[in-house]
Formats: sequence, structure tokens, C-alpha cells
Amino acid sequence: MLTELLITNTDRRFSFRPFLIALIVLANSFYLSGQALKPLKSGFEARLINIEAPSNEPFRYSATLTNGSAQLVNYSLNAQLPDGWQISYRVEGSQVTSLQMQPNKAQEISIEISCPITAKPDKYKIPLRAISSTDTLKLELEAVVKGSYALELTTPSGRLSDEVVSGSSKEILLKVKNTGTLPLNALELTSQLPSRWEASFDPSNIKQLEAGKSIDVKVNLKVPDKTIAGDYASKFEIKSSNSSADISFRMIVKTSLLSGWIGMLVIVLAIGLVYFLIRKYGRR
Repeated sequence: MLTELLITNTDRRFSFRPFLIALIVLANSFYLSGQALKPLKSGFEARLINIEAPSNEPFRYSATLTNGSAQLVNYSLNAQLPDGWQISYRVEGSQVTSLQMQPNKAQEISIEISCPITAKPDKYKIPLRAISSTDTLKLELEAVVKGSYALELTTPSGRLSDEVVSGSSKEILLKVKNTGTLPLNALELTSQLPSRWEASFDPSNIKQLEAGKSIDVKVNLKVPDKTIAGDYASKFEIKSSNSSADISFRMIVKTSLLSGWIGMLVIVLAIGLVYFLIRKYGRR
């Protein structure tokens, strides 16, 4: 009797379990459907509205445009920019000027704003609007221009060519100037030279260069022996994490006077030897 009672209770628990599971699944589906059907509110928002950058770099924002209505809406994107400024909108990598939004949907928009290199350091307000036939959504961004980074690499005289004798070295003077409005740090000099040529810089790197300041750099250029006379192109570059500049420098390689005389002597000796052989054996 006791055994039958236990079996009966166990059967009841197992028969009740599928009903309980179905009830939980049904309740969860009702909750999720309620969440999905929750209407969105139309709006134009950005994660960060205030971004700081130098004038030679773009300001990048991430915005969200939401159509909270129950109908399909076409939005035209518009911005009020200072003179000389430019703006672009991208959706999933493609540049756009307008959007067709499905009902109760949100769309991420990447916004890139560029200012002229001459823009003065200041905080600029950029009003944006998403305009439809029934509504206008507004978003105000702020672009803080903190200055500009710019480098110039040249020579004190402006001359970009020089002469060097094959197998010798030549000292070249370069001029590095910070033409921006912000200081530059950790500047490094490099070169691109013909095969087996060598260059050393003094100084080889510059810790800091203030805006508007310049510094002279000595380049010791070594040309290997037996380099054929002619014109050779060299390239010098200065760069930091924020800016870079380079110049092409033409080197005219000449042979030494001693090498020239030796060459002429070899030619004369060769001609003399030929003449001697002709005189000696030509009579036979």
C-alpha cells in the first residue's frame, strides 16, 4: 500500500513538471514580446558631444538617430558649420546625406568634422538637424580646436643639392622648423640613401621643439669608394607622433683628381705599350 502511494505521488510530480515548464516559457515569451513592442522615442543623440583635437586632425563623433514613430520616415541631415569647415556622415561605412528609417528603429551614424588648418584655438558649436516632413530632430556638437601640428624640413640656404667626391664624406646642414601652434615632442631623423651610403645626424633626435622655433641638424654623409660619378637622390625625413616632413636632396658624385690622373696615366701607358708592340713585332 505504501509502495503504491509513493509511486502515485511520483507520477503526479512528473506529470506536473511539463505543465510548469510550459507556463514558464509562455510567461517569458510574453515578457520579451512586451519588451520588443515597447515604443522608442524619436531623437538625435551622441555619446560624446565635446571632442578636442588639433586643427589638422578631424573631429569624430558617434551619434544615434531614432525614429520612434509608427511609420517610415525619410530624414535629411543638415549642419550649420563655420566658414571653411566640412562634415561627412557615414552609415555602415557608406557616406550619406539622408536616411530612410523604419518605424520604431534606431541607426548609428559616424560623423566626421574637419576644420581649416588656420582655425583659431577655440570651442566651436556645431548645430546638427535631422529633418523630415513631420519633425526636426536637433543635436548640438562641440569641437574644441587646441591648435595645430606642422613641421618643415629644409636647408638654411634653401639649396637642395651638393657635390661630393667618391670615397669621401660630406657635411650637409638641415633646418627643422615647427610651423604649427603646438609643441612637438620626440622628433626623429631618418634617411633613404643609395646602396652602401651612410648618414649620421647631430642631433639624431630632438626631445621637444616649441611652436615657431627651429633647429639646425648636421648630416654627415659618407660615399663609398669606387662610386661611379653622377647624380644620386637622397631623402631625409623628420617625424613625431603628430607630424612629419621630408625633403629630397641631390648629390653630385665626382671622382677625385688623383683618380683622374691615375686613369689618364693608365690610358697613356696602354697606348705606349701598344705602340711598342707594333714597332717591335710589326716589322717581322
